[in-house]
Amino acid sequence: MRRREQILVEAGRLFASRGFHGVTVADIGAACGISGPALYKHFVSKEAMLAEMLVSVSEQLLAAGRERVGQAHGPADALQRLIDYHVDFALQARSLIVVQDRDWQALPTDARQRVRALQRAYVDLWADQLRALDPRLDAAAAHAQAQAGFGLINSTPRAGGIDDDQLRELLGRMAADAFGLRAPS
Repeated sequence: MRRREQILVEAGRLFASRGFHGVTVADIGAACGISGPALYKHFVSKEAMLAEMLVSVSEQLLAAGRERVGQAHGPADALQRLIDYHVDFALQARSLIVVQDRDWQALPTDARQRVRALQRAYVDLWADQLRALDPRLDAAAAHAQAQAGFGLINSTPRAGGIDDDQLRELLGRMAADAFGLRAPS
């Protein structure tokens, strides 16, 4: 892992456990085995770390989502692929979900706007598939349904007492049910 990536991973872990304002540059440096000031070779500020972390994960989600939709055979298949991907993401990126949720206001304005635009495009991707699956849905309802699905899947950091394989199955099944992909039993 490159040093810059290591810094972002450690910063994300620390931000998730202590909050953005509860972590110093020295704390991040120590977690990476370097001095705090050495971080400035890679990032101009702690805020720049947060911005890169959240912008890049939003870009990755959108790119991966578009790829899955492009590979799909119809809207039901596209939604299932999106669910599977997002559940896997949520299981692997718990700290980023916490940081996004809790430390949003610490983002510089330009990064916040960029993340918001990327997130809107990601929601649009899901909403388009929901509307293709059920043409009776209007845009607002499809967006609300997509957001509710994200809320379900992004609850992963707070889902304790269950191993990741069980949680993957549970979240995947619940999301498929919420999006109307499975017939009621």
